[in-house]
Amino acid sequence: MFNFFRSNNDVDPKETYDWILSIESVIREEGMDRAKFLLDKITRKVYGEKFSFRKNVSSYINTISSNEESQYPGNLEIERRIRSIIRWNAIMIVLRASKKNLDLGGHISSFQSCATIYDVCFNHFFQGREEKNGGDLVYFQGHVSPGIYSRAFLEERLTEEQLDNFRQETGETSGLSSYPHPRLMPEFWQFPTVSMGLGAISAIYQAKFLKYLEYRSLKCTSTRKVYVFLGDGEMDEPESKGALTVAAREKLDNLIFIINCNLQRLDGPVFGNGKIINELEGVFRGSGWEVIKVIWGGAWDSLLKKDITGKLVKLMNETIDGDYQRLSSFGASYIRKNFFGKYKETLSLIQDMSDEEILMLNRGGHDSKKIFSALNKAHSVVGKPVVILMHTIKGYGLSDIAEGMNIAHQVKQIDVYGLRKFRDRFNLHDVVSDQDILSLSYVKLAKSSKEYAYLRNCRKVLHGFVPIRLNKFTNLLELPKLDCFNSLLYGKGRKFSTTMAFVRILNILLSDGCIKKRIVPIIADEARTFGMEGLFKKVGIYSSCGQKYTPQDREKLIYYKEDKSGQILQEGISELGAFSSWLAAATSYSTSNFLMIPFYVFYSMFGFQRIGDLCWAAGDQQARGFLIGGTSGRTTLNGEGLQHGDGHSHIYSLTIPNCVSYNPAYAYELAVIIHNGIHRMYGENSENIYYYITTLNENYCMPDIPKFSEEGICKGIYKLEEFVGNVEKVQLLGSGSILQHVREAAKVLLKDYNISSDVYSVTSFSELARNAQDCERWNMLHPTEVPKVSYIRKVMNNAPIVVSTDYMKIFAEQIGKFVPTNLFYVLGTDGFGRSDSRRKLRRYFEIDTSYIVIASLYVLVKFGSINSDILVSAINRFKIDIDKINPRLL
Repeated sequence: MFNFFRSNNDVDPKETYDWILSIESVIREEGMDRAKFLLDKITRKVYGEKFSFRKNVSSYINTISSNEESQYPGNLEIERRIRSIIRWNAIMIVLRASKKNLDLGGHISSFQSCATIYDVCFNHFFQGREEKNGGDLVYFQGHVSPGIYSRAFLEERLTEEQLDNFRQETGETSGLSSYPHPRLMPEFWQFPTVSMGLGAISAIYQAKFLKYLEYRSLKCTSTRKVYVFLGDGEMDEPESKGALTVAAREKLDNLIFIINCNLQRLDGPVFGNGKIINELEGVFRGSGWEVIKVIWGGAWDSLLKKDITGKLVKLMNETIDGDYQRLSSFGASYIRKNFFGKYKETLSLIQDMSDEEILMLNRGGHDSKKIFSALNKAHSVVGKPVVILMHTIKGYGLSDIAEGMNIAHQVKQIDVYGLRKFRDRFNLHDVVSDQDILSLSYVKLAKSSKEYAYLRNCRKVLHGFVPIRLNKFTNLLELPKLDCFNSLLYGKGRKFSTTMAFVRILNILLSDGCIKKRIVPIIADEARTFGMEGLFKKVGIYSSCGQKYTPQDREKLIYYKEDKSGQILQEGISELGAFSSWLAAATSYSTSNFLMIPFYVFYSMFGFQRIGDLCWAAGDQQARGFLIGGTSGRTTLNGEGLQHGDGHSHIYSLTIPNCVSYNPAYAYELAVIIHNGIHRMYGENSENIYYYITTLNENYCMPDIPKFSEEGICKGIYKLEEFVGNVEKVQLLGSGSILQHVREAAKVLLKDYNISSDVYSVTSFSELARNAQDCERWNMLHPTEVPKVSYIRKVMNNAPIVVSTDYMKIFAEQIGKFVPTNLFYVLGTDGFGRSDSRRKLRRYFEIDTSYIVIASLYVLVKFGSINSDILVSAINRFKIDIDKINPRLL
């Protein structure tokens, strides 16, 4: 009943049966609490007072005993032979790259520690993609990429030339990326995982999204599994453990974590003074996961059966990781003395064993049978996620070069002597000669060989190769036309915010007959903030168990409605979780060949700034979808202050090459941008981009769309209006909520100073800058051809320019070198946010109407169009404090 007392050899079954009857009687007559109390007392007596039965940690032995193991379905001899060749080639990939003296680096030890684990998975578990089934999704541990390439080479999916260009990605030949990067190998890798921790949390929400597709009857995903390979050191990352309870709450029995517990980080032990496997077992079991431990290989089975005193298990429990690591890197005599020699009972267990037999006492993560049994059991678990804790040795097989050593992660080179030892250990004499060692030759499989046939047949049975990525979805959708958004295109001067405009756009999309089921609204517990609560009733909130309770507001027209087929993904107060859900939806076109259109709405301050690394991974994974940064702008979200005032999210977003960013001011701009984005990402000529659009919570008049403005809105700028006076012209640029102040300033300049102006709405400074940079680069490389003209130079003229935005100055300054004038002045909100009214905040940050007027007069003075006395007079008129400290410094 309880693992604490399980032994591989029951020397007195009758006595055991009597104990079981006794405890069952206690449970029946006095309850479970009394039974646990008695067991706690007994275990303290056996293991010492520090032991507690109530801990979520079992003894340091395998979860599955030897007599419970599954029958192994494969040919162990052939598999070991193939695996040994894969090990060899994985090392050759790194060494041949290093031989070029390009300082390319590469990792040798990580894959060697988990080669057997991957081998069993590839041969017996990983399902390939079929037409009706997207296959299993595998998050490979980033540092093992040479091993995955090595197997693909034997499968004839990669060529020798490609292997020779490992970590050489910029040449004419098709080089292999250093780690899993879909951006660089779009038909091979599915998920970028080498940024520690992101694979874990992404996979949890990926598994949840597969259930979402199933429960909404959109796509059959019931037979698919999500495998996540992690290192025990990687589990230090908060992202690795932060969403474990989500997986349990959602009953994600399609999710399997496999943690390679080689006990080492990059520098040294993960938990040298304790036991990382025990720690992880407690964390996962306490979070509601099924935990399977694979600690000891089959060579230990006979010893555990002979351990009638329990001293061997006691010794295993007492030995800490720092000592286990040391034992793995020293010889048999050291193990005999410093491990088994601790108790006379354990020493007697090995008295007849040779040194060679002691060295064959392997870890569970290097035993195919143990690994298969664990995975087979994981597949039988229903209603909860599974974690398999695999005990391995880092640098396994590398002997005195790196095996079990603190330096293992940094080993990039192996000399001839070391390679000979490795070849001999894995019995590769017949395919690796001494000359092959000198030339660092790869080993290939002859097509007539039994190994080749076995390798191919395993993948044929499992429906194809892994990893493999679908780069293009196969079914096109009928997408909405722009006139579907007429109610937003013609605002007729009504007052509302762009956030409310977005909600109306979302409602239009959710009513569209062709794509309404493909829309995925995602929120992090802020629906009411953004005025989205009306969607609760319209499409429901997804819940894997439906709604078992009566909501408090059930009698109201709009109530909190959870439903198994609900459409909204409500991820609670977790921006990282919500974005992970968005990422799963945004890549569904590839992972499931089922196109989804996700909209994740969030406080703009808590987007890129909080989860920038995951946003970068989304670019790598070639996500397609919309990020909506609500309540944006440093001064627009008044009242919230320093932590909420976003004046820089667009600076973060522009660092991601395939993130297209917009900061629209009007409802019609937002409608045009979203319509354009839908067609760019999901149309016939779909692009690997995703959109970041900021919206506002400020209500102001929404005008009708000007004629012929659609192109400019999408490209980033268009002329909104023109004021004609008698004085030289100034060009005024604005975006977002500050555009209304720019327009007001233009009127002041005309009325009070008779100054002409052109007013432009800039929907995207970032897109304008990128276009201009592309033109400039092309012109540099094609000096004899007609120069290309950037869009901003086509639209603007050579009059002085003043820009005002609710963002840092650098946001608008990125276009400064590309405008057709030398007089370019930017107003922005550099500095920490403050809480106050919008009027006062904009005055404080020097971006309001008065400062736009002052800046315009200043550039015209520099241009020589007006006298400086006019500027001084204006400064006094608007009561500008010329000695005020720059807000950036406060």
